[in-house]
Amino acid sequence: MRLAFTKMHGLGNDFVVARGNGAPPDVEVIRALADRRTGIGFDQLLWLEKPRISGSAVFYRVFNTDGSEAEQCGNGARCIARFLGGAPGDSLLLEHRTGTSRARIERDGLVAVEIAVPRFEPASLPFVADAPADSYDVKVERRTVELRVVSLGNPHGVLRVDDVDDAPVSELGPLLESHDRFPNRANIGFMQVLDPEHIRLRVFERGVGETRACGTGACAAVVVGKRAGWLTERVIVSLTGGELLVSWSGPGTPVWLTGEAVKAFEGTVEI
Repeated sequence: MRLAFTKMHGLGNDFVVARGNGAPPDVEVIRALADRRTGIGFDQLLWLEKPRISGSAVFYRVFNTDGSEAEQCGNGARCIARFLGGAPGDSLLLEHRTGTSRARIERDGLVAVEIAVPRFEPASLPFVADAPADSYDVKVERRTVELRVVSLGNPHGVLRVDDVDDAPVSELGPLLESHDRFPNRANIGFMQVLDPEHIRLRVFERGVGETRACGTGACAAVVVGKRAGWLTERVIVSLTGGELLVSWSGPGTPVWLTGEAVKAFEGTVEI
């Protein structure tokens, strides 16, 4: 069977976007397609299906490079909005596993997407804790780290570090991603606060590893930073692949993510 696809990226966080006329590829096929030497190569497969509710443009599913299915993907949602097309100022309603998100094509060519209303209750991620808290001491091998957690439809843990260049992403990232206190694993962000309106960030994504940019990871970092009193409502997030703008008014309101969404090429592959 031949599968038509579009390769896209948001700040180097790259995707294969494909329309599904049936079930998505199985785990082994996804892993093979994700291989950057022998397949197409991508961080996530975005599988587009017919809308399930009135007014929606599409229902999308997100699959990581290891074949596991994620609940949400911020940069992926922005790429889907760009893929579907539309003039500047147009708004789209996108469906996913955890609900719906609004997307908007901005007049400067960027794409904005409403991610979710952040939830901090440990059960919402899920995260194992005796009671809700602003931060948690988590033991990782011979050390203890201070971790802040939030659900944006998918689970995130965020550590504040002095300098992301020296942050132990490759060491602590996989250990925290699969820590016993995250029963469904989690995305782990390492955040450096430059000033109240600007942070640097590296993210070890669940089921993928460190990526050049993580949209929901950027949102998670800003949300926990604002909640802690470190950040304002609008924050520039500098990642390896470039910059994203995250806006969050506060508890009970959704967080918005804005940045570039780029089409790289189209192709077909035998699966």
